[in-house]
Amino acid sequence: YRLLAFICCFPFVLHGQGPADSLRQAIAAAADDTNKVDMMIELGKKYFNSSPEEAIRVSDEALALAGRLGYRKGEGYALKNVGLVHYIQYNSFEALQAWRKSLAVFEAISYRPGEANLLQNIGTIYFYESNDEKALDFYLRALKIADELADSLRIAEITSNIGAIYGKKKGTYEKSIEYASRALAINEKLGNMDAVGTTASNIGEVYMWMGDDTTALSYFKKSVRAYKDSEYLPYALNNMGWVYAERQEFDRAIRYHEEALIYARNLDAKIDIVQSYKRLGQAYQANGEYRQAIVFYREGMPIGIEMKAYEDLKKIYEGLTECHARIEDYDNAFKYQQMLLDVKDTIFDQETNRKLDNMMFGYQIDQKENEIQLQDQEIKRQKFVRNSFIGGFGVVLLFAGIFLAQRNRISKEKKRSEELLLNILPEETAEELKATGSAKTKSFDAVTVLFTDFKNFTQASEKLTPEELVAEINHCYSAFDKIVSKYGIEKIKTIGDAYMCAGGLPVANRTHPEDVIRAGLEMQEFIVRNKEERARQNLPFFELRLGIHTGPVVAGIVGIKKFAYDIWGDTVNTASRMESSGEVGKVNISGETYALAKERFRCTHRGKVKAKHKGEIDMYFVEGPA
Repeated sequence: YRLLAFICCFPFVLHGQGPADSLRQAIAAAADDTNKVDMMIELGKKYFNSSPEEAIRVSDEALALAGRLGYRKGEGYALKNVGLVHYIQYNSFEALQAWRKSLAVFEAISYRPGEANLLQNIGTIYFYESNDEKALDFYLRALKIADELADSLRIAEITSNIGAIYGKKKGTYEKSIEYASRALAINEKLGNMDAVGTTASNIGEVYMWMGDDTTALSYFKKSVRAYKDSEYLPYALNNMGWVYAERQEFDRAIRYHEEALIYARNLDAKIDIVQSYKRLGQAYQANGEYRQAIVFYREGMPIGIEMKAYEDLKKIYEGLTECHARIEDYDNAFKYQQMLLDVKDTIFDQETNRKLDNMMFGYQIDQKENEIQLQDQEIKRQKFVRNSFIGGFGVVLLFAGIFLAQRNRISKEKKRSEELLLNILPEETAEELKATGSAKTKSFDAVTVLFTDFKNFTQASEKLTPEELVAEINHCYSAFDKIVSKYGIEKIKTIGDAYMCAGGLPVANRTHPEDVIRAGLEMQEFIVRNKEERARQNLPFFELRLGIHTGPVVAGIVGIKKFAYDIWGDTVNTASRMESSGEVGKVNISGETYALAKERFRCTHRGKVKAKHKGEIDMYFVEGPA
C-alpha cells in the first residue's frame, strides 16, 4: 500500500525568484526586513540536498532575524526548513522536534495553512515510525483544518494517507476504502494522474485482500490508465497480472507481467523488474510449468540481491524450492531452502531492529517531553522566586541558597552527562573528546576481539512478544556488560543478536588474550544457566556461539551524531568467522589467540577449519583454565 504524499513543503511564493547565487546577492543587498527573511528561507530550500549543513545555517539565520523582527510566520517556516533538512537525512527525532516548534508558532498566531501543513508532516513521521495511533491523530487534525480551508490538494493527500493507515488491518478495510475513495475523487477532479494511479492501486489492493477481485480489477484498470507513460506503470500492470493469476487465468496474467517487465526494463526500474520476474515465476508455477518458473525466478534473483529486496527474494526462494522439488531436483531444492532460511533470518533481524529503533524513537520523544516539562516547571519556579521577595538580608540568604542549589544541580547534571558519555566511549577517548573536541584514530598492533551470536534466535523470538524479546536480549546483554567490565574489556557494539567486544584497547596491555577468553567462558556459563532456568519455566531460550581472534586493528570514533567508538581491520572479520565456525556452548579461538594464551588454558585442537572467505584457519576449543 503506497503512501501518496510524504512531506509537504508548502513553499513561499517569491516573485522574481532566481538561482541560489542570485538569491544570495539579493539577500546581501537587502535591508533587515521580513522580505529578507523570506528570501533566506527560500535559499535554505535550495541547499536541502546539495548542502544540508548550509541549509540549516541559512535557516537558523532566518530564524534569528525573524525573531528580532517579531515576524512569527517567518520563524515558523524557518523552523520547518530545519525539520525538512533533518527529515531528508533520516533524522526523524530531530525533524520532529523542529516541526513541533514550528507548529507551536503557527498555532500561536492562528495561521491555519501552516498548522495543517505541519500536522500532516508530523503525522507522516509517526507513520514511518510505525506509530499508527499518533499518525492518525495528527492526520485527522490536519484534515479538519484542510476541510475548513477547502484545500482540495491537501485533503486528497491526507485522506489517502489515512486510507494507508486503515489499510494495514483487516478490521478497518472499509474505512481505508472510504478515505482513499475521497482522495481518488478529488485527484480525478484536479487531474492529478499520478495520484489517481496510486490511490486507485491502493483501493484495488484492499479489495484483493477482502477477496473481491472483480472490484479490485476495475480499480487496477483505472490505475493503468492513469499511469500511462508514467514510471509507475509497471507496478500497475503487475497488479493486473496478480488478479488474473488469482483467477487462474494464467495466459492473461503472464501477458500483463511480461508487459510490466518490458516497461520496467526500459525505465531501468530495478525493483519493478524483480517483481515482474517474481510474478512471472509465480504464474508459471501455479500453472504447473515448473521449469519455466525456475527460469524467471533465477532471472529475478541477482537483481533482488543487488537491491536487497528481501521480501521479494523470500518469495523467489520459496518458489525455487518448491519448483525444484516438483521436478525431483532435490539438491537445488535443498540449496534454495537454505537460502530461504537465510533471507527469513535477515527479514526477521530487520524487523527486530526496526522495532527496537521505533522503541528508542518513542523513548527519545518521552524523554524530550519530560525535559520540556521540567524546564517549564523551573521557569515558573524562578519567576516565583524573583517576584516573591523584596530586598533585605533574607533575600540575599535565599539567593545564596538558590545559587548553591543551582550549582549543585549543574554539578550533578555535568556528572550525569559525563557518565552518559562514558557509557558510549572509552574513558580515554571521552577525555580527549572533551578536551579537544575530537579524538584521533589509533592503530593497535595486538587486540583480542570477541564475537557472540545467539542460536535459536529466530525460533525463540517467534514465540515471544516484541516486549518479551527486548527484555530477554537486555537481560543477556546486561550480564555480558558486567562480565566485560569485570575483565577491563571494551564493549564495542551490538547488532541485533550479535555482541562484540575487544581487549587491549583503548589502553594497550599484555593480558588481553587471557582476559577475553575468561570473559568468553563466563558468558557461556551464564547462557547455560539462563537456558536451564527458562527451560524449567517452559520459556523459549537462547544458546550461544562465541569466537575469539587476536591481531591488529584501527580504532576511533565514527559519525557526528550518536557517534560510536568502533574498530576496523581483518582481525575483526576473522573474529566474526571464528564465531560462525564455532559450536553452541563452546569458546572457539584462533591459532593466534591460542599461541598467546595456551599456558593458561586447556584447549582442544580442532585442526584447520574452513572459514567463509578466509580459507582454512587453525581453531581451538577452550575447555577451561589450565
